[in-house]
Amino acid sequence: MASAGKFQVMTLTDTAAERVTELVENSGGKAIGLRVGIKTGGCAGMEYTMDLVEEAKAGDDVIEDKGAKLFVDPSAVLFLLGTEMDFEVTKFRSGFVFRNPNEVSACGCGESVSLQAAVR
Repeated sequence: MASAGKFQVMTLTDTAAERVTELVENSGGKAIGLRVGIKTGGCAGMEYTMDLVEEAKAGDDVIEDKGAKLFVDPSAVLFLLGTEMDFEVTKFRSGFVFRNPNEVSACGCGESVSLQAAVR
């Protein structure tokens, strides 16, 4: 859990936390968590990025939620404030889903979004 008085950048649903934990456990003991960030790309302008983390980078915002550990890239923090990360399985796809209050729009295919920085 986040330390007292500190606002947690992101939260995870139970399903997302289970999936992050599963990915870390399946890494053969190399990964310690999942790094979440954003990059320029896609037809709407920005895409979420996720990579297994073997060690924290300076400036990472570390989130421990429901037994899972996320490392948020410092350049993405203002775009991810208040985001809930979920993991969904449907008939046609499975993957992480971000419910982000800073999302202005999304492309039709759902691969990219337009984000505005949160006001602190």
